[in-house]
Amino acid sequence: MTNNRNNDWENHKLLHRNRMEARSCFIPYADADSALTHERGGSDRFMLLNGHWDFHYAPSPAAAPERFYAEENVTEAEGWSRIPVPGHWQLCGYGRPHYTDLYYPFPVQPPYVPAENPTGSYRRRFYVPADWIGDRITLNFQGVDSAFHVWVNGSPVGYSQGSRMTSEFDITPYVKEGYNLLAVRVYQWSDGSYLEDQDMWWLSGIFRDVYLLRQPQLHIADFFCTTEFDADYRDARLHIAIAVKSGEAPSRQAAVRVQLLDASGREAAAGSFSVPTLAPGETYTVRETLAVESPKRWSAETPNLYDLLLTLADSEGSPLEVVPWRVGFRQVEIKEGRLLVNGAPVTLRGVNRHDHHPDTGRAVTLDTMREDVVMMKRFNINAVRTAHYPNDPRFYELCDKYGLYVMEEADLETHGFELIGDANRLSDDPAWQEAYVDRIERMVMRDKNHPSVIMWSLGNESGFGCNHEAMAAWCRGYDKTRPVHYEGDKEAKACDVYSTMYSSHEKCIAFGETESGKPHIVCEYAHAMGNGPGGLKEYWDIFNKYERMPGGFVWEWIDHGLRQFTPDGREYYAYGGDFGDEPNNGNFVIDGLVFPDRTPSPGLYELKKIMEPVEAEALDPSAGKVRIRNRYDVLTLDHLRLVWNVTVAGEVAQSGQLELPPVAPGETADVQIPVRPVRNAGEAWCNLSFVTKSDTLWAGHGHEVAWAQFALPQAAVAPRTARVCSPVRHWTEGARLYVESLDSLAVFDKRRGMLLEWHYAGMQLVRSGPEMTVWRAPIDNDMYAVQDMRKNYLDRMTHDVQQCSWSLSDEGKLVISSRFRFAPPVYDWGFDCEYRYTIDGSGKLSLELCGGPQGSVPKALPRLGLQMEIASSFDRVKWSGRGPGETYPDSKESGRFGVYQATVDALYTPYVYPQENGNRSDCRWVSFTDLMGAGFVVAGQPQLHFSAHRYSAQDLERAKHATDLRKRDAITVHLDYMQNGLGSASCGPAQLPQYELRPHDFRFRVDLLPFNDNARSPVFL
Repeated sequence: MTNNRNNDWENHKLLHRNRMEARSCFIPYADADSALTHERGGSDRFMLLNGHWDFHYAPSPAAAPERFYAEENVTEAEGWSRIPVPGHWQLCGYGRPHYTDLYYPFPVQPPYVPAENPTGSYRRRFYVPADWIGDRITLNFQGVDSAFHVWVNGSPVGYSQGSRMTSEFDITPYVKEGYNLLAVRVYQWSDGSYLEDQDMWWLSGIFRDVYLLRQPQLHIADFFCTTEFDADYRDARLHIAIAVKSGEAPSRQAAVRVQLLDASGREAAAGSFSVPTLAPGETYTVRETLAVESPKRWSAETPNLYDLLLTLADSEGSPLEVVPWRVGFRQVEIKEGRLLVNGAPVTLRGVNRHDHHPDTGRAVTLDTMREDVVMMKRFNINAVRTAHYPNDPRFYELCDKYGLYVMEEADLETHGFELIGDANRLSDDPAWQEAYVDRIERMVMRDKNHPSVIMWSLGNESGFGCNHEAMAAWCRGYDKTRPVHYEGDKEAKACDVYSTMYSSHEKCIAFGETESGKPHIVCEYAHAMGNGPGGLKEYWDIFNKYERMPGGFVWEWIDHGLRQFTPDGREYYAYGGDFGDEPNNGNFVIDGLVFPDRTPSPGLYELKKIMEPVEAEALDPSAGKVRIRNRYDVLTLDHLRLVWNVTVAGEVAQSGQLELPPVAPGETADVQIPVRPVRNAGEAWCNLSFVTKSDTLWAGHGHEVAWAQFALPQAAVAPRTARVCSPVRHWTEGARLYVESLDSLAVFDKRRGMLLEWHYAGMQLVRSGPEMTVWRAPIDNDMYAVQDMRKNYLDRMTHDVQQCSWSLSDEGKLVISSRFRFAPPVYDWGFDCEYRYTIDGSGKLSLELCGGPQGSVPKALPRLGLQMEIASSFDRVKWSGRGPGETYPDSKESGRFGVYQATVDALYTPYVYPQENGNRSDCRWVSFTDLMGAGFVVAGQPQLHFSAHRYSAQDLERAKHATDLRKRDAITVHLDYMQNGLGSASCGPAQLPQYELRPHDFRFRVDLLPFNDNARSPVFL
């Protein structure tokens, strides 16, 4: 085979050869009973061809084996192996994965691609039973990247391209009874690759299901069902168009029976419609409407489904085939700038989702898809944007069943043309119109019958032009029941909604206040890359306030890490550049709310809390008076139960349960919780948990969907007895100052006034520090700000001690004062600061750090606080504050106040790309003890943030993967006065001003006290 530039895969006018017209993705059955199982394996007319196929990899089409598809050449020749289908050849050792966000990884010369175009040749045999012969047999590929030719028994069947879309071929003329040979040649690059420049790995091969369908010669070729409610959204009509097609011979008269069954199997509507005699290859479309009284409505909150059975019967009434479908009665409308489903405004609590698995790439199993859907439901997510291509067809079945709104997006992105300064190059070129329209047409035709799909999207980041207008016109002309979306249509010229990406909070407020008949959707916001995103609460304050802002979709659901192992067997996740793939966009592909293994990140817990469907406001906490608000779109609150308790110093003192009234969506109700006065010492909280009363498809009864907390006032308590004390002794030896009280010995550098060591009862508690720091290991959302931070040498700040003194106070406490300048090299700005230690007879060390900026200081600091090293044995951590997970100033709503405990290792958040992590916010105290309970406690005045790691900030900063980290023999503890917010500036907006840590005058105090958990409570102040 030679590359003479007349190749099928380099002709944007040739989209296929002999591919069947796009149609709904359905499975035919022999009878109604088997059809009602909705299981592919329950149909004798379905044959799955997945498995291990013969495979040959070549660097180009010219180097691929010739006539490999011929029967006489089917031998185990040199260079052939076995490869899983579905799968990607790069993940099986052929070629290498390549990640780019927007770069085309080949020279841009559309429609041409490199002659060195990696090519995979596939072969497998399949068996056709005798009773299949004479029927119509089709071959279905659900996904092949990026273009391919097909042969059966040595005969050319056809060609197709469009990686994430179905390609179906009629192979009836080519098959025979018994064993048949299927051969497929796949090309890594094609002219279609210019339309598939999505932010993800470039991976090739047959990566979705391949199967055969058997249908009678007279068969149901396609159908389209839509639902329409009356003006009161009470009764409905089911509109259905059924295309019946004849085979090679004229057909006899037949009929189509339509049955609609409810969840109990009761017939809700039915009809029988005749089909006339058809000429060979002729199609007849039955168009009918069935009236349905008071159907249960489908929504993401109430995913009620009906079984639709389409039975094609011959003139004697015997069934030729039965096609089942699950119908949901729902109506999507846009009125007065609002997005409505069944007449009710809906809010899209959405995420962008790619198909991804860390071991198999975009080859994703049904179990993995179900895991995604179930997790989304459990985390209060109700919508998915299929970024940026149609997902596996079975994903939509899950969304129908479990209840998720879907914005389905066409397999279209030409992002790389932005780099050459011509974003509209293909989108506004009429020569590419057919290729564009093909992508929306095949998507709509495949998935048109899914109730979960409430909106069509024309693609992503492809500029805008006449081809998008043609796509929208085709879409709207075929399906008038759903709105059309495309973010690149800035003026909503062709689309029914406005859409933007990563709009700031200020811009979202402006959008909300703009009068328009079209809603505004933020199709990507809150970039969930690494530690973050921050600012979610403020986004949802806006979405909840403005009717024209019906929510949006967080970018994105999952980190696209690929599982790899070091030579010594340690696991890590690879990203761009790890395979020698150049050019690449590094770890920008690691930007999800769940880690590659689908472990939820702290960001997902924060999102769940922010988007929870029940809000509670304390009217009178001490009297238990609470106002609850229903944030559901459809459900009333009586499907939930309120479980409450009162905790004092972390211990449950009171508890109970309440039934909730049927509060309507958007409405409020006041609830009385029977709390009693709290008279114990310690912080008291009233904790409310709203849980499911019964089992659901996605969670068992008792699953928490929302929660709230209120501080309770307490009655006065008697003062604690005084602690045991001893006189404070101090002396100097050389450059050291020793201070002893009770069983505590503190060693200071007498020139600098800084703590060098701290011992208690013969144990060394502190190895070094506390010492002022403003640096943290950069997070992904510092991507651009970190350049300024390094330019200002915030990672190289030094202490210049100007004065140190100590003296005994009148109360017998030793006070050590050290004045110093904290400043970077190169520049003339800095902080004038003071450490002030006070040591009393109980062994308590109180450290006050105060200071203020001088000169032209930088705009923001990563953190402001203290860093110290403690012995590695003190790895049992207990704290009073927000928890149990990590929290930061603009991402802490998910942190409940309480008393928590964990090991140092458990405090660590394993981001794929190591960075600052594990902070706990708003803490009153934290203790560090060994296995026997001995250690020390730190109290903040009034509070503190803390983190503890077996790595230093510098270790985290230098590491590129988790396997680069080596645990130290000491624990690095940060006791922070303030942390900078997170924001989402890796792609979205930076921290909001109120979360920015700007240099300012500060005063911060921590009290450290030796402590044994077996002897007394750490609440010592």
